[in-house]
Amino acid sequence: MSVFDELRRVVETGGRAVVFTVLSGDTAGAKLLVHEDGTTAGDAPPELAGLAADALRTGRSHVIEHGDAKLFADVYGPPPRLLVYGAVDTAEALCRAAKLLGWTTIVADARARFATRERIPGADELLVAWPEEAIAAVQPDLGTAVIVLTHDDKFDIPLLKAALESDAFYIGALGSRRNQERRRGLLLEAGVPERDLERISGPAGLDVGAESPSETALSMLAEMLAVRVGRSGGPLRLARTRIHAEPPAGKK
Repeated sequence: MSVFDELRRVVETGGRAVVFTVLSGDTAGAKLLVHEDGTTAGDAPPELAGLAADALRTGRSHVIEHGDAKLFADVYGPPPRLLVYGAVDTAEALCRAAKLLGWTTIVADARARFATRERIPGADELLVAWPEEAIAAVQPDLGTAVIVLTHDDKFDIPLLKAALESDAFYIGALGSRRNQERRRGLLLEAGVPERDLERISGPAGLDVGAESPSETALSMLAEMLAVRVGRSGGPLRLARTRIHAEPPAGKK
């Protein structure tokens, strides 16, 4: 099957893939389509498939310098998803803000009296589920951000542990710095490798002085966007990178 036939199938089924086009060198013009599961189609060097995960994680098409060659990575996939665990005020604020970005939102909570349309009208999907059940239902992938808002170990620890076993591009948690350290110890006791804990953004969000649920949601979503494309989230006037997103440093 040709690259274009494969790409048509990806688009029609709502799948996720990246098409690498070689822009320079002896193989200029060659293409390689790489599905999320690693399968490929096309005539470009097959080793380009190793670049697919990082390219897909950015969610955006971009140019990559790879060795002596320059590539265009054309990324295809559904809108990002946001899984929020904890049907609290900030969850609704996150759903409202994420809709402005075109994201799909899912809010889950084991407490049925909290996970209601009256409390969370902005969610695209509501789940009454324990953490492991929510992760199993959503199956976070390279296009999914996960955040836990419950401040309760019986929810926080299993949710974070399960999320760390997924491909989610962002994992965040509310809580003070002291609580984050205490939670870190509990996750280590639960068998989470220490290196994996670096994936958790906690306290979640950028330092913008957020106070209200809406301000907190804005802070969190800004961090999710920055993490997805490997940016620091600092002031643009101090940045030494292009204003618009590039591939994360070290991944070209």
